[in-house]
Order: sequence, then structure tokens, then C-alpha cells
Amino acid sequence: MESITPRQREIVALARAQGRVNVEDLAARYEVSAQTIRKDLNQLCDQRIMSRVHGGAVVASGVENLAYEARRFIAREEKAAIGQAAAALIPNDASLFINIGTTTEEVARALSDHHGLLVITNNLHVATLLYPHENIEVIVAGGPVRRSDGGVIGAAAVDLIRQFKVDYAVIGTSAIDEEGALLDFDYREVRVSQAIIENARQCLLVADSTKFERSAPVRIGHLRDVDVFVTDRLGPPPLRELCRSEGISVVETETLNGATLHAESES
Repeated sequence: MESITPRQREIVALARAQGRVNVEDLAARYEVSAQTIRKDLNQLCDQRIMSRVHGGAVVASGVENLAYEARRFIAREEKAAIGQAAAALIPNDASLFINIGTTTEEVARALSDHHGLLVITNNLHVATLLYPHENIEVIVAGGPVRRSDGGVIGAAAVDLIRQFKVDYAVIGTSAIDEEGALLDFDYREVRVSQAIIENARQCLLVADSTKFERSAPVRIGHLRDVDVFVTDRLGPPPLRELCRSEGISVVETETLNGATLHAESES
């Protein structure tokens, strides 16, 4: 970061603290034109310090994920809509896994009115959201707790997951590339997610469209491992074609416009 300006350095610091920065907000903050801010962001992106997203930018992904609070900030409204859409696909009296992630937490939040659910999770935030509801039974995987986000990771968590065969898996991911690979940062977390996919009869992937603009080094699996993909907006055309060719049902919350939620098959 030696070659960046003091303003650009501040922009990076803001993005790390907030999760993302917005062009118009930065222009007002620094009393410069939106074009000047776009130039700043483009220079930061050219140096792979940041990555552009619609209307602004986020700190570039590399080998380390963004902080939990920053991830909660990114695409907050989109994640809430995804959570509601995914929860609408899960019937009462179902068993399910829910893995680590801010979007999967929104699914858990939207499940609070369900009854007869058995939820197995390695996400302490999911457990905290659901355990007070007397009609939902919660089982938490054991093992080391990742202090950064309350995720339970490691071999003990994998062993517990493998004791079950559930109706649904609700999984998140840190990034999705154009070839359909689902990517994450922590190989220990990935092992739990893989066990979750393998031991569910149906897999729901929940991920907002910023995940198409990010990268991560560890492979969870592939979109073809997923039965339903719930997102705000499907990404590049190759991904839409991939979903169609693999028979993956897609729910795009931007197109629902308040209508009854349903999975639109792309097959």
C-alpha cells in the first residue's frame, strides 16, 4: 500500500471497518466528485487491494476472510430477503443442517415461525437465534469455537454431522467462481460444510451476488452439488447456463417482487 494516497488509505480503512464503501457516500465525505472516487477505487482495485461491487467496493479477498461484523454489513437487505426465500422452501417437521455464515443466519432468523424442526448447526449464532423457540430442537456440533465468528470447526464437528441424515442442508459460501466452484477460506470449516452436503437429502445454497465478485482459496464443492440456489441476482451468464444444464432450481429474490416465494427451475 506504499503507492496509494492518504485518502485512498482512509478508504481502505473504512472498507475494513464497514465491510464495503459506497461511491456517493465517499464523494460526500471527502467533498469530491463521484468520478474522483471511482478513480480512487479503480486504482485500489488495480493493485488488488479492493474489489469493485455494484455502487462501490469491498476489501479484496485473498487468503483471509473479512471480519464477521464487516460481512454482516455487506448486502444486508439482500441477505435478509434470501433468508426469507430459503426459509419458505423448508416445510415444518423437517430436519436440517445450517452451516457458518451471515446469510445462513438470516435463514435461521426467518425459520422462527416454523414448528417441528430439528436443526443441527456448527454456527453458534444460528443456535442462539433458534434455541429459545420451543417448537425447534437445536443440536450444536462440538469442537473448537472460532472466536472471530462463533463457528465450530474441526474433526469433532465433522464426526457429529456424519451421525445424521437430514432432509435439508442450508449452506453458505465465501465465493463462487465462473466455473461454479464454491470456495471458502478455512479448510477446517470446509470439511464441516462438505460433511453437511454429503449427509443431506437436499442442499440449499444461499449466497448474495457479491460472492460472484470475490475469491477464496479452499474448495467446498461445486454448484452441481446443490439442488436449490437462493440468491438476490444470479451472476455471470456462464453460471446461469450452468444452473440450467445441471437442473439446479434458482430463486432470485430481486425478481420475486413480493409474490409468493417459489423455486423457479432452470432446467
